[in-house]
Parts: sequence; C-alpha cells; structure tokens
Amino acid sequence: MPRRCGTIPYADVTEEMLLKLKRTPGLYLVGFMGSGKSSIGRLLADELGWTFVDIDEDIEAAQGISITDIFDQRGEEEFRGIEREALRKRVREVEYGKPMVVALGGGAFVDSANQKLLEERGVTLWLDCSYSRICARLLGQTHRPLARDPEKFRQLYEGRRDDYSKAEFRIEADTDDAAAVVAEILKLPIF
Repeated sequence: MPRRCGTIPYADVTEEMLLKLKRTPGLYLVGFMGSGKSSIGRLLADELGWTFVDIDEDIEAAQGISITDIFDQRGEEEFRGIEREALRKRVREVEYGKPMVVALGGGAFVDSANQKLLEERGVTLWLDCSYSRICARLLGQTHRPLARDPEKFRQLYEGRRDDYSKAEFRIEADTDDAAAVVAEILKLPIF
C-alpha cells in the first residue's frame, strides 16, 4: 500500500498535488540503486502515455562515457554536478508542460537542492526496496561504482533512507513484479 511520506495528511493531498501535477506534470522516481526505478518508470510512463527518461542514461549520452568511467576518471563530486545539471534540464521540460516520468540516480535525491527543485515541480515517489533484494539484483554487476565495497554499500543504503523518506510518497517495491508496483502507484490519490 502506498504511504504518504511528507508532512501533509494523506487525505489533504489530492487537491494540492493534482494542481501541482497539472502545473508541472513530472513524476520523479527516487530510491536506491537496483530498486527498479528504470523498469518501473518505463511501465508507468507507458500506462500514463507520458515520456520516460532515466537521468543516468541522459548523462552517459551527453558525456559519451559510462557513469562508472565518470566516477573513476573525474570523481563523485564532478559526477554529482553533471547529474544536477542533467536533472535541471529535464525539469525545465516538465515546466514547459511535457509530462514526464523521470528515474533519478540513487544519489540524486540526497542532494537537498535537488529535493527542493523536485518538490516544487512535480511529485516525488520513493521506490522502497529491501537491501537483500537489491543485493540479489546487483549480484555480478560491475557498472555500479558505489557497489564495489560491500560494507560501504550497506552503509550507503542505510544512510540514504532518511533522504528518500522526504519524497512525497513511499511505494513498497520489494518485488520483481514491476507491473504490480505500477498498479500501486496508479492507486495514489494524484491520479
């Protein structure tokens, strides 16, 4: 069952959020890497007839190299600056009225400036997935630079949950059935 994360009582959400979505038709999926933001986002966008974008894919296309290479060659701080600008570019499209489902990178919503940007220009949805399921999904993947050290990876997961909880809605995404998660999202009072 979807759960309201922010400070507005669930019953009072509908009118305010509907108006916000009409002004800026953006749904922003936040959550830890491997939580299903891209696969769920694609299905959700298809259901709504909206455009889907993945900020990590935008960055790789614009930079001409992988996220891993950006981290390795330029460092996380430079990557976060590139990510911030890629997100702003997509938010501008939403502000101009282009309905969009946007999958953010796992660390994008940790940045308070990004949180504020999104909070005022659409609705944020936290896809909450268990650590064990994320580990199972990422097993054997080498393209995630922050997943290289298992102990740091666990700490990162735990440390980011407080930031993710600042999203306007929390959606339980601890399943491999992306369609079921999309069905839960579509039950939100904003639709």
